[in-house]
Amino acid sequence: MYAEERQQEILRIARDVGRVEVAGLADGLNVTSETIRRDLTILERAGVLRRVHGGAIPVERLGFEPALAARDAVLIEEKERIAKLALSEVPEEGAIILDAGTTTARLAQLLPVDRELTVVVNSPVIAATLGTYANLNVLLLGGRVRGKTLATVDDWALSPLADLYVDVAFVGTNGISVERGLTTPDPSEAAVKRAMVRAARRTVVLADHTKLGNDYLARFAELADVDLLITDSRADRDLVGDLESANVRVVRG
Repeated sequence: MYAEERQQEILRIARDVGRVEVAGLADGLNVTSETIRRDLTILERAGVLRRVHGGAIPVERLGFEPALAARDAVLIEEKERIAKLALSEVPEEGAIILDAGTTTARLAQLLPVDRELTVVVNSPVIAATLGTYANLNVLLLGGRVRGKTLATVDDWALSPLADLYVDVAFVGTNGISVERGLTTPDPSEAAVKRAMVRAARRTVVLADHTKLGNDYLARFAELADVDLLITDSRADRDLVGDLESANVRVVRG
């Protein structure tokens, strides 16, 4: 197993179990404790784990928000599968919203070149990706660019959304639970996401399995606002069942 593969496995275990121990990882992965400690240091520097005595905890459990580059480097295959499933929700023509995020960015890369669409985005990164597509009319929401996610927020982003009405909003989330709905750590991003949901006829949430069951500071939507949740095949069956019992339609890929 290469170092990168081992680190991805460590991150997977940490997110599935809630924490990892150095000794247990060393035995399970058949490497030395020193190797595991180096791996944990690398993962902490990437912003996805936080070292604790004897092991590490995923940042999601601590309420921290990893930076965009760190989030983009994990769960790559899962995000790509989610994006491919989301393609079937893109209309043949009309208007959509693409929220800033690593999974929505993958959907942006997959948008077909034979459809006439208006795409509203609050991510300069996604706007740059789509700006060269001749068939797309790309509208970039202005505002303050938030460093961690490179999303535009605050009034300059919110004001245009109040007067827009699109066919589908593709929205990311840091957490989704029966108890709290859809949540994210930053209130300014929550406000933009909330406005996106209100501006759409349908809301499709793109969230990998690590987001299910998590809650964060700022709520931006109720479960009743969600028309479809697309997640990956590693999503916990009990958590999916709870969401479906709350009348959320869930697709796992």
